[in-house]
Amino acid sequence: MSVRSKVIEAIQQIAKEQHVTLPALSDDLSLHETGFDSLAFAILVARLEDETGVDPFTISEDVAFPATVGDFVRAYENVPA
Repeated sequence: MSVRSKVIEAIQQIAKEQHVTLPALSDDLSLHETGFDSLAFAILVARLEDETGVDPFTISEDVAFPATVGDFVRAYENVPA
């Protein structure tokens, strides 16, 4: 499974668990428009860290939190090996 697929699947699963109705996910969709609150994002990052073994938001001091779904996916795709 690709990193993109893992991230999208995690977003969809957490939305279901948190009773959030997601709009159609696209790379240019603002993370704010997903309907996720800070708890849902914390769960998402923690779950992806469990699955991938990395948290791209803590491995570097100069990482900014992404603004869109595409930015969020790329944050995981671009983690150095």
